[in-house]
Amino acid sequence: MECRDYGQLPDGRTVHEYTLANNLGLKLTAITLGGIVTGLWVPNAKGQTGNVVLGFDNLDDYVHRNPSFGIIVGRYGNRIAGASFELDGETHSLGRNDGPNCLHGGTEGFGHRLWTVVPAQPRTGEAQALLFSYTSPHGEQGFPGELRVYVRYAVSATDNSWRIDYTATTDRATVVNLTHHDYFNLAGDGSVLGHRLTIPASRYSEVDQHLIPQRHASVEGTPFDFRTATPIEARIRQSHPQLLRAKGYDHNWLLDGELNADGLRAAATLEDPYCGRRMDVLTSEPAIQFYSGNFLDGSLAGPNGRIYRQGDGLCLETQHNPDSPHHEASGDWPSTVLRPGEVFRSTTIHRFA
Repeated sequence: MECRDYGQLPDGRTVHEYTLANNLGLKLTAITLGGIVTGLWVPNAKGQTGNVVLGFDNLDDYVHRNPSFGIIVGRYGNRIAGASFELDGETHSLGRNDGPNCLHGGTEGFGHRLWTVVPAQPRTGEAQALLFSYTSPHGEQGFPGELRVYVRYAVSATDNSWRIDYTATTDRATVVNLTHHDYFNLAGDGSVLGHRLTIPASRYSEVDQHLIPQRHASVEGTPFDFRTATPIEARIRQSHPQLLRAKGYDHNWLLDGELNADGLRAAATLEDPYCGRRMDVLTSEPAIQFYSGNFLDGSLAGPNGRIYRQGDGLCLETQHNPDSPHHEASGDWPSTVLRPGEVFRSTTIHRFA
């Protein structure tokens, strides 16, 4: 397994970059800052390999300008309204970094932390694996409890799959919602609006002006119906109030399918009809956030000077529902509370073909 120095943080600590690869053409590079995936190369229909995630080519941009490219998201993926929540009668105030909300764990969430990384023993069917670990102290970004987090990246030896396994434990009651924030572009360049997307979900979460879910609604007859493969550009410009509110897609879908024998369900399929790449997302999570890169505004540049504009990448974040701490636990709002003695576990697989 390759490892190299990627640069130094402002405080002098060294960031390393690791490379995972198999013999089928998949290669993943990730750095110890935030567990950021800096590149993910997979073959297209002609066998030509290309990078299918957005990112930078230097550490300084990841430190100072990163709009969450490729990060491990925590402690709480997505938004918590009002940047506070009550748990067991105690109110916890969080860092505000999205208007009145706490987004992706706050201004210094897990994507900004330096993780410890060690090569992991590959399991049956795996080519290579890495184990990231981080201990989040009690009160970090306002969240209660010391949270010990382990995130394992593995690439398959039998197909072009990248698997993420999350594990966490706490010493006092807290809330946890871990996910990953890769911006995918299966063409490797240009816009993703021509990609076809499938999300097996008959309901999505309608949001308010601060993009906080208010209720779950049927996708039937709306631009949010991706139960069959649909080009993203087909309806993203429609004058639906929810699209206008989010400047595109930035919503949560409640997945329909049951968990299979491996504890996973289908979450999404993304296809680029031009280069022929396809990505299937499988997860143990009950929901997924589809974000269409609405806030990429041309102010950021990637490798070779490529300018990132609106719609040049999209995110498919497997998760529990945003703002769950403000809802009573139920089938529609699964709890994100983690207590001492319990273990948070989550798995997501990205399978390329």
